Amino acid sequence: MVASFDKHIFWEALTSGPYWRGALLALELTCATLAAALVLAFFLALGKLSRHRALRGVVLVYNWFFRAIPTLLLLLFVWNGLPQLWSTFTGTWYKPFLAAFIALTLNEAAYMSEIIRAGLISVDPGQELAGRALGMRRAQILRRVIVPQAIRIIIPPTANEFITLLKLTSLASVISLYELLGASTVRGSQDFRYLESYAAAAVYYLAIVSVLMAIQAQLERRFTWRSDTRRRRRIAAPAVAAGPHDAR
Repeated sequence: MVASFDKHIFWEALTSGPYWRGALLALELTCATLAAALVLAFFLALGKLSRHRALRGVVLVYNWFFRAIPTLLLLLFVWNGLPQLWSTFTGTWYKPFLAAFIALTLNEAAYMSEIIRAGLISVDPGQELAGRALGMRRAQILRRVIVPQAIRIIIPPTANEFITLLKLTSLASVISLYELLGASTVRGSQDFRYLESYAAAAVYYLAIVSVLMAIQAQLERRFTWRSDTRRRRRIAAPAVAAGPHDAR
């Protein structure tokens, strides 16, 4: 006989402290990881675009390695393998949150570097030439000319990576991080009502991702508005000029 879905257990889990604290911990890990990964990925992207072959080779190997290794395997290596390699990581300061932060940052930086690189090379090379003609240094051109234009290209895939990273934080439950999935697993093991426990966790993930998708849509509209406005003006301008020409 198939057991029925217990709504009382579901709502009890949904409104319990461990669940919302686990959701906040997952968000905290996601934000911290993405912020660190963006910084690392920016320099990796610059290295990939460098004129030095050795630097490009280092970045290529980095991206190849961390994009090839499964995230779960990387988490286990950082949590269980690093203490075996360096005794420093056997201290009490080495917590599951820090291990998850290190592993996910290294993993995410490899993907974000390609996104940032795509945004940088999407800018017309003539922009850099114009900046040099004005006497601007390479760093100034990058900061004032190229990066502001590349942001519009980078934002949509970065928002997608944020959502993906939020879901990847659930893997940290295997290294004893008490985030949302970890909280639901512990709750389900108390009375073996895993269906209700995991369903409550799914509601949290759906709610958080829905909010993130709404924020992503707002950001995309904000950064594409000017481009669309310019496009409409360019289309409208010939139509105005064509009136007198057609009249003649």
